[in-house]
Amino acid sequence: MIETNRPAAAPAEDEPDLLRDQFRQLLRYRRLIGAGIAVGLLGGVYLGISTADTYVATADVVLRAPTDDPFNPSLAPDKAINIGSERQVALSSSIANEAAKKLGVSAAGFSALRSGLQVTNPPQTMVLRFTYTASSPKEAAKRANAMTEAYLLKRREALDITRDQMVKGYKDQRDPVSKQLDELAKEIARMPAGATRDAATSSKTDLQSEVGRYNGNITKLEALDMTPGRVTSAAVPPTSPDGPGLPMSLALGAAVGLALGLLAAWVRLVFDPAPRSEGDVARALRAPVLGCLPRDKTGGGPLLAAGEEDPRLAEEYRSVAFRLAYDSRFADRRRLLVVAPRGSSETAAAVAVNLAASFAETGKDVLLIEADLRTPVLASQLPTDAGGRPRWSQMPGGPAAGGHPGQHGDSDWPDGRQLVVDAGESGAFDLIPGERVRNVARALTSPRATRLVSEADSPNSTVVVLAPPVLSYADALALVDRVDGVLVVCDPRAVHRSDLSRIRELISGAGGTVLGAVLHAPVPGEKRGRGKQKGGREGGRAGAADAPAPRPPAQPLPRVAAEPEQHVPGDGTDTVALRTVRTGRR
Repeated sequence: MIETNRPAAAPAEDEPDLLRDQFRQLLRYRRLIGAGIAVGLLGGVYLGISTADTYVATADVVLRAPTDDPFNPSLAPDKAINIGSERQVALSSSIANEAAKKLGVSAAGFSALRSGLQVTNPPQTMVLRFTYTASSPKEAAKRANAMTEAYLLKRREALDITRDQMVKGYKDQRDPVSKQLDELAKEIARMPAGATRDAATSSKTDLQSEVGRYNGNITKLEALDMTPGRVTSAAVPPTSPDGPGLPMSLALGAAVGLALGLLAAWVRLVFDPAPRSEGDVARALRAPVLGCLPRDKTGGGPLLAAGEEDPRLAEEYRSVAFRLAYDSRFADRRRLLVVAPRGSSETAAAVAVNLAASFAETGKDVLLIEADLRTPVLASQLPTDAGGRPRWSQMPGGPAAGGHPGQHGDSDWPDGRQLVVDAGESGAFDLIPGERVRNVARALTSPRATRLVSEADSPNSTVVVLAPPVLSYADALALVDRVDGVLVVCDPRAVHRSDLSRIRELISGAGGTVLGAVLHAPVPGEKRGRGKQKGGREGGRAGAADAPAPRPPAQPLPRVAAEPEQHVPGDGTDTVALRTVRTGRR
């Protein structure tokens, strides 16, 4: 025998497989990805339409610094001109005002005129690029050239003003010195020869040198080339509208939307409490995934799968049965408890029935026990015949031995009724149908129920027990110490990882072992999630309405107080204790 309760860790060399698995998990959120693509396409449509009637014209201007020798290679215009400041000047309102005068734009259209201009500076150049966007190609080119001319004009005026102020400053400093020089020259002409005249002549020479320096600076400023720059590329009317066009906009929008959708799906995947893969289920339960039922074959049909009608589903059940048969923990005792986490037990019932048929196909004497005493349905949904081998019902203390319900503290179930289920080519197996009782806890823990489970001790026998959802009722925990091996049947999208960990803790604490899990897709007509089922009771079964109604009691039953609920700390979920159902005996 082999042990199957060994969740294998992915080796380091399986990194491509892990990436493919994560990508498949992202595809689970197709709605988010589709919403992202839809948003991207809408943005692409808006971009294509909004740019369909816009035209962009461009003009380039090379800036020059004032110089008296434009051919001197030692001059560095990039140090004399702050290109960032010039860019801000080109975008200023003074330039827009000058262009508005040339274009004849009114004050009402001034803001629109200024908003259409964009000035950029190509890296490592002294070029300002004037880009103007307008609704017509001619208007775009006209306004771009007007903005360029206005900028050059304003810059020329600013340079001229700066030069004139500097010339005026030099003249203001030269005039007092020149006046003093004239007066000194007159005094020297009247002085006799001697030391005094020589000293005055020396002062005259100094004043003449200072006046000459001022005149040289003035002459140099007046000789400067004040050209502010030149237009290297005038704006011309564009031949096509700006923008990528509608087809390209749609393609770009779809690409951006796909990226946004994948990002949203990844964020949703990171914070999704549900198991993202079979590995997550195996890690939470610390048990392997024994099988995955086909997506479109998990519910809505008969409980017993026929091999010819549904070969995929039948083979999946056989595969799970063989894996259990080779598990030493199950093969030693041949007892199996089938449960769902919470919600509907419809798929768990189908798994229990088909596993019983698969074991019967291998020649085992199989006894299927429906321990769901709240909503029993198997007797009404399976092809059964009364009879069967007289097993436990003839044991001492059973009804056939003279006992009666309620004797020696026993409850109303099991009452000795045993049915034979015809599984077609798989053979037949025995069924102990569930019955609605007044005290479920007493029925499940009664000596007769214990003797019923012990049928697996007989040679070549196997017992399969179906219990209600383990997180909705504690019925399964009351059977774990006698059954040991537990098979969890769940929809990985409708259960949280914390729920699976809690199931493992509860079963281990009760003395049992999780042998594995069987995964399935959502049952048709069942809402996904952890909410309450239709009818107001959590964990109700979809087929409960098909169960035969219990006969009314001959006299009113005594009111039985329900035991208090148990609160097990862990994930904040309340686990309901073994509760009683106030109903009549069938």
